[in-house]
Amino acid sequence: MLSLDPKKLTELSIPVGTGWLLGSCMEARGKQDLWLRQKPEVLGVLREQAIIQSVESSNRIEGVTIPADRLRPVVLGKVKPRDRSEEELAGYRQALDWIFSRKRKVSVIPAVIQRLHALAQGGFPGDAGEWKERNNDIIEILPNGERRIRFVPTSAKDTPKTMDALCRNYREAHDDKRVPPLLIVATFVFDLLCIHPFRDGNGRVSRLATTLLLQAHGFEVSRYVSLERLAEQSKEDYYGVLADCSQGWHEGKNDLIPWWNYFLSVLRRAYEEFERQVESTGARPAKSDLVRQTVLAQVEQFTLGDLATQLPSASPQLIKKILAELKKQGKIRLVGRGRGARWEIIP
Repeated sequence: MLSLDPKKLTELSIPVGTGWLLGSCMEARGKQDLWLRQKPEVLGVLREQAIIQSVESSNRIEGVTIPADRLRPVVLGKVKPRDRSEEELAGYRQALDWIFSRKRKVSVIPAVIQRLHALAQGGFPGDAGEWKERNNDIIEILPNGERRIRFVPTSAKDTPKTMDALCRNYREAHDDKRVPPLLIVATFVFDLLCIHPFRDGNGRVSRLATTLLLQAHGFEVSRYVSLERLAEQSKEDYYGVLADCSQGWHEGKNDLIPWWNYFLSVLRRAYEEFERQVESTGARPAKSDLVRQTVLAQVEQFTLGDLATQLPSASPQLIKKILAELKKQGKIRLVGRGRGARWEIIP
């Protein structure tokens, strides 16, 4: 049973904490136009960086990676993909371009979700844009290597009609205007993940759908701050909340509130980061702030080359300067020596 049931949603009570998060996100959207009028030179840098980080993080969550020196050229379309992983990264960039280039709001219909999947698959001729033909369980790999079924999604047979119902319920809830749009978007994405409508790439499609629907409701922050990077940084929370909230989903007895809180928290963090970038003042130039924030946002160990790829507008000298500052402040450390040396965040 879908969580995005217009009647059921109107009957839910919104806890105080959820209401506070919701209000904080709405307030940020209200300030958005003001921030967008400030420092246009910073916005351009943020846009390019967000695209690269979004493509990298969304695919890395799914285990798809490419060498650091290939990331920026592939994502920015300066070289042709040379293998399947690069095709998927290039495809995700095309999907983001499709979303951000929409002049009018896109109708929420199954064909749109299939379009996002087809793009994100990088033109792979197999089942791109096609609903799954076989049932697919969500498998968890335990620390001892054992595998267990974490969740059983909608069957392949029922997927087309369930996706039709989900999109129809979204439009009905949106038109009814009795449920806050952000909660409708969050619930749509949650149901999409539970249905798991494609053989592969469901996580990527859910993140693209998030960006598409937020854009439709005027939340522009994903153009300048990578929501995918924030999701990757909190992926343990993401998987934990998703697992908890999906319990009882088939019977319509699951608890949506923790998922709402997680979804709104990520959006609020994105706006807080965006505000810091465009309103930063003081002696340090905005580009230095951007380098500092990018360094502190790293999830895994990283090299100078990794940062140069993520920060195409920053010089190697500036990146080295910020690394030295952060090392002196005790926020990062260098692990190893020589060519194999890598930086890491100090917990």
